[in-house]
Amino acid sequence: MNLDNCPRCGKLFAKNFRDVCPVCIREIDNEYQICADYLRKYKGAIISELSDQTGVSIKQITKFIREGRISMVNAPNMSYACESCGIPIRESHICETCRLRLLKDKTQMLQNAAKKVEEAEKLTATKAAYKGLSGYKDR
Repeated sequence: MNLDNCPRCGKLFAKNFRDVCPVCIREIDNEYQICADYLRKYKGAIISELSDQTGVSIKQITKFIREGRISMVNAPNMSYACESCGIPIRESHICETCRLRLLKDKTQMLQNAAKKVEEAEKLTATKAAYKGLSGYKDR
């Protein structure tokens, strides 16, 4: 049996398929129900309004969205913050601008690594050539 501390309340619990204790699971399900009921009444609500009116944290609401429990289709004004820059987005973890920047940085990093390998190979080739010539000078 795996025992762990609940990251939400700190109590010790028998860990199974969820990462929080059974009491917190019920609280989270209750928070979800409150959010879902509010969104059924006020479809045009934004995330900060939903948080203020229900008492559920923006972090938890964002988690509901990412888990697919709160549908963005039924909440046209709902958005959450990009994990990198913080601008409002409606899907994924980061916005398109940050995604493109990361891809550009990755490409640049791979190019730099390839250049370093190429320079190291040239350096070893030239050292080997000189080593061979110096060997002939001693004869």
